[in-house]
Amino acid sequence: MTGSKADKIMVADTAGVEVASTAGVEVASTARVELPNTAEMELASTAEMELADTAEMELADTAEVEVLSDTHSPPGTANDRVVAAMSFLTDLINLNLSDSTKSIIAEYIWVGGSGIDIRSKARTLPGPVSDPSKLPKWNYDGSSTGQAPGKDSEVILHPQAIFKDPFRRDNHILVMCDCYTPAGEPIPTNKRYNAAKIFSHPDVVAEEPWYGIEQEYTLLQKDVKWPLGWPVGGFPGPQGPYYCSAGADKAFGRDIVDAHYKACLYAGINISGINGEVMPGQWEFQVGPSVGISAADQMWVARYILERITEVAGIVLSFDPKPIQGDWNGAGAHTNYSTKSMRNDGGYEVIKKAIEKLGKRHKEHIAAYGEGNERRLTGRHETADMNTFIWGVANRGASIRVGRDTERAGKGYFEDRRPASNMDPYVVTSMIAETTILLE
Repeated sequence: MTGSKADKIMVADTAGVEVASTAGVEVASTARVELPNTAEMELASTAEMELADTAEMELADTAEVEVLSDTHSPPGTANDRVVAAMSFLTDLINLNLSDSTKSIIAEYIWVGGSGIDIRSKARTLPGPVSDPSKLPKWNYDGSSTGQAPGKDSEVILHPQAIFKDPFRRDNHILVMCDCYTPAGEPIPTNKRYNAAKIFSHPDVVAEEPWYGIEQEYTLLQKDVKWPLGWPVGGFPGPQGPYYCSAGADKAFGRDIVDAHYKACLYAGINISGINGEVMPGQWEFQVGPSVGISAADQMWVARYILERITEVAGIVLSFDPKPIQGDWNGAGAHTNYSTKSMRNDGGYEVIKKAIEKLGKRHKEHIAAYGEGNERRLTGRHETADMNTFIWGVANRGASIRVGRDTERAGKGYFEDRRPASNMDPYVVTSMIAETTILLE
């Protein structure tokens, strides 16, 4: 620097460095100014200093002041306090209560008034519980969930299934509940009640119905409600490279998917796999094979866990069966199904008879298989038209698909491809059992 002595430097009390706009001095972002540990230095506004072009200024041996651009916060201020607060919050969240108390936390979960929303609240219990019948009933304000009038708002929660809590861990639990009036009657959105009656029928119990449910879902950017990985207001390249893919330009949200996978395994849910779907930003997980109503209990809790994980990640979870119109796949909940008779020798004939029964009740099933499903079941994008019932071997454009292995073995299972991603698993699983086992 050719030196005019008009250049000014002010060193702030907080150890930030402010270079006057008239200084004509360029200080590289890596430049360091060292101050003594205890010294306070005041440079009067009239002080004049001349700095050589390459000079480093050492004022002491220790403390360093980093010159920051005005787009960064000085060290030791708001950013550092936020980081420290978040670290402290994380420590509290992960606090091990077993060191100081035998009490546990039970998160009671239920299906809300829309039939697809999931609600929950937590309570303290004196110790570990493994049998849902040993858990206390509870209540909530049904007028705030669209399930009761304000003048008589109390809805009673009946615990039905227990899972380990992957968020609080230790002995804490998640509790799947269904909902009743104070008089003990199931409320209209309690679809578990009727499902339990079907699954407890002796003929159904004898057949041991197995279910494997493929839950598809879409991850959305929170502020714009547009699929994760898509340009805001725009579209990615056409479908083709995204299904079961890897890569930052194809697989969007894998950290959420893997976190959910492990959390479900920890909880005791029989989650059997995950994969990226055909539309970018869309994924799938599978629950099963599980017997009877337990398949539906597990699916609801798996959905709850996914909601919690996306909440932490700041991502919106969508079960809309057709989140994006146009040449994009929808989201379904294909339901794989078998009975003991289907799994035994000669089961292929039983499968064909069951499919024939499903065809006779096609309209009733479609009506119960999820809201907005007509936007998905168009006969395109690996679906059958909702007004037509067809089945076939290895045909993903059919209503019911039979696998090659089942055909070859002469026994096995089939896949009902009609349910939408927002279907109620209590309704779908019990309806398939009722149609194929109980109805002639």
